[in-house]
Amino acid sequence: MSAHTEFGEGGPGPGPGADSPAARLQTLFEGHRLTPTQRRIAHSMVRRAADVPFLSSVELAELAGVSQPSVTRFAVALGFDGYPALRRHLREVAPAEQPADSASYNEYQQAVEAEIENLRHLAEALADPRPVRRAGRLLAASRPLPVLGLRAAASQAYGFAYFAAKVHPDVRLLHEGGTMIHDRIDAAVRAGASALLCFALPRHPREVVDTLGYAREAGLSVVTVADSAFAPVAKVSDLLLPAAVGTGLAFDTACAPMLLGRVLLEAMCDDLPDAQARLEEFDTRAASRGLFVE
Repeated sequence: MSAHTEFGEGGPGPGPGADSPAARLQTLFEGHRLTPTQRRIAHSMVRRAADVPFLSSVELAELAGVSQPSVTRFAVALGFDGYPALRRHLREVAPAEQPADSASYNEYQQAVEAEIENLRHLAEALADPRPVRRAGRLLAASRPLPVLGLRAAASQAYGFAYFAAKVHPDVRLLHEGGTMIHDRIDAAVRAGASALLCFALPRHPREVVDTLGYAREAGLSVVTVADSAFAPVAKVSDLLLPAAVGTGLAFDTACAPMLLGRVLLEAMCDDLPDAQARLEEFDTRAASRGLFVE
């Protein structure tokens, strides 16, 4: 399979999510066959959706790491006469300006405000719960369940796997790359795995894309939490759930992907009939062992 699905079963339609800058951009890109370079531009635009209407073609090119002519060709591919026409269109549909007092925020406050906005976009996307529920069914049914996350996404994968192991009978964390990762996927498939969950965050390692391609060839359904529907992993994912990262600090922040991971855990629990019993059993054992101080 080459298609992937995201929130809204193919993109944002009418509803709460359609009013966010990122959702409007994704709607603009739908139905267009974009080259890898153009997908990179689209990916960068979604990540900085609120700023894009005010960027020059040179600034957008620098943001995406492409040439200025590539930005012009991208605008033409979307049906505009050039980048100025695309920017005019984006300004027409731009959201209301930030409150005036936001200009007085320092860089740390601005980073927090940006993450709050990312969480707001995630809440809007979750107005359609079908993709998350579908993902929960896929993850619950996979025995074992491999969970992949490399480099920046390793902590997301670890956190999900830690909690998932309390309710799922066999969770296998894949958070270290190398030549053995394909072996571990093969072992999971032999043991009966039917799906793989991946957390993919920028900068996207080539090894993650290669590993997801291998997993699909091995017969696994790939569910991916990524920072954008236009992330490089989209082409090797069967179900992609986007959650934006913050880019205002030296290192990206990933509150929305982490929260989406917890939402997926909830959806998975809904499809594991013995999840509550497993949690109660864990609490009983933890109490008998004096595992926690409270």
